[in-house]
Amino acid sequence: MTAVDRITPSRENCVYTSCYCEENVWKLCEFFRTEKTAPLEQLFVVFISNDKRVIPLWKQKSGHGDHPVFWDYHVVLLQVHPQSDSLVYDLDSELSFPCSLGLYGAMAFRSDRHIRPEYHRKLRVIPANSFLLNFASDRSHMRNPDGTWKMPPPPYPPIQTAENQMNLDDFISMDPSVGWGTVYSLDQFLRTYTGNASTAPVSSSLS
Repeated sequence: MTAVDRITPSRENCVYTSCYCEENVWKLCEFFRTEKTAPLEQLFVVFISNDKRVIPLWKQKSGHGDHPVFWDYHVVLLQVHPQSDSLVYDLDSELSFPCSLGLYGAMAFRSDRHIRPEYHRKLRVIPANSFLLNFASDRSHMRNPDGTWKMPPPPYPPIQTAENQMNLDDFISMDPSVGWGTVYSLDQFLRTYTGNASTAPVSSSLS
């Protein structure tokens, strides 16, 4: 993607706070809504987690070599093009920004087939406009029992709606009966948005 057809700021110029991926993606969605550089209908927020809240992802900036990072959840932005490859925007990834979903799937997700079931990834896919309208976080999940911050919060006020101050768990949950959007297994997600299930081998250390 060249500077001419870039529809987001460069990675370095995006609003970003380490360990607040859900808010980073909310700010990306807000940028699209304000600047109208792409139709919101093409954009989907993807929460990645599972029932154990332990998921491996590769090619993360906080990783080391070819070892995965284990998150309780992670959030990326997906752009679905009607005539071309879907794109992933992940501000925590070493891969390009954006990255084709095919490459992101092969390099960052890899496969669930050779890892223990408790590490299998699920994905909640929410239309960007729905995320902007409904997401709220008071950041309480980032406080220690004594009230100090686990990681410094973003400099702007917490994201809230008229109805909610905190509903982050409804987005992280992979129970399809709660929250917004559609919940997929990793293979279902990749089949839906690329036409291919994951096939890349993964480290046997997770099996």
